[in-house]
Amino acid sequence: MSQKKKQRLIIRTVILLVLISAVAYTLYANLTKDSRGEIKVGDKAPDFVLQDMSGTKHRLSDYRGKGVFLNFWGTWCVPCQKEMPYMVDLYKDFKKQGVEILAVNVGESNFLVNKFIKDYELNFPVLIDKSRDVQNAYGIDPIPTSFFIDSSGKVTQIVVDTMTKKEIQHLMESIKP
Repeated sequence: MSQKKKQRLIIRTVILLVLISAVAYTLYANLTKDSRGEIKVGDKAPDFVLQDMSGTKHRLSDYRGKGVFLNFWGTWCVPCQKEMPYMVDLYKDFKKQGVEILAVNVGESNFLVNKFIKDYELNFPVLIDKSRDVQNAYGIDPIPTSFFIDSSGKVTQIVVDTMTKKEIQHLMESIKP
């Protein structure tokens, strides 16, 4: 066998081994991935307890009887920055009508979250999910992701995208008790 044929054989073998390894890893990763929550419209929203920036505990089930706009966000998230002013404006009226906003920050420092709250003048509870347990329970990826939960605790809508003020208003209307 000539030297060039040996080199081609070696290269082909290496490429084949790399491809086989990639396929095997993909299969392994898909079969063993952690079981993140897969919440769907119509499901009961999983209960949780998280603290806000002042240390007050908020349990989702304590809001039963009210509509809940549950928003997962981050300070670095540009779409989140666009939505927050709409949420601030709408919260004033909808709180009186029995709709709460719970904004869950995922894994950031208190300094960054407090600065964001101050900069955007947030007027609704901002909860901290440092351990990302609630993020995982709800299967959040990417952010922003919002869940609209009716007064009985059922998820009526899931939005994985930036919303306009009009969209937020319509969805908040839909969960009024």
